[in-house]
Amino acid sequence: MPAVELVGVARRFGRQWPLRAASLRVEAGEGVALLGRNGSGKTTLLRILATTLRPTRGSGRVCGHDLVAEADLVRERIGVLAHAPGLYPDLTAEENLVFAQRMYGGEVDRRAVAAVLERVDMAPHARERVRIFSSGMTRRVALARMLLRPHDLLLLDEPYASFDAEGIAMLNDVLLEARARGAAVVIATHDPDRAAAVCGRMVELEAGEIVDAAPAGRALEPVP
Repeated sequence: MPAVELVGVARRFGRQWPLRAASLRVEAGEGVALLGRNGSGKTTLLRILATTLRPTRGSGRVCGHDLVAEADLVRERIGVLAHAPGLYPDLTAEENLVFAQRMYGGEVDRRAVAAVLERVDMAPHARERVRIFSSGMTRRVALARMLLRPHDLLLLDEPYASFDAEGIAMLNDVLLEARARGAAVVIATHDPDRAAAVCGRMVELEAGEIVDAAPAGRALEPVP
């Protein structure tokens, strides 16, 4: 079962079509980078996959579930790292993650919170308020929130923004680990060189259309 299967998906805002008839298939365990200039349709495509936008036309499935009719089931299978971190600045890093666990509807597991903060090198700052963090530290906490649950598809919008070299290496390691577990990774980015460390395929969008899809970087075979 592919992680992503889109057929002729388009989205209209008024008279504008930021996405036009996009067809895309992403296999389980595959890494795909979406490339293109500002306004090319990358973020719109990610938002449709994340079910925060409904397609105007076309059809799509994520992990076997219909993007529109089964949006709730899709959301259970995906992890999202949006361009905006979406954290509460007056809560600590730890409190933000505990709140996320409650929003997911599960039990509060402080050991899991501690583990993901450790994974993104934020354990020493667990009880500090997010409002005092640098943009890179805030991004690490947002990444930790995404790692609280296992996912079959990870969607990341400009994930390298605000990260220094150490943060970029950490992020790529996290994404390669996810791929090795069988999760698919889709990254919208202006930085194909960095994404090539994770993604075996580059998909270029222009004016809302997919104009090229070619192998690039280091491919990683999914674990059977």
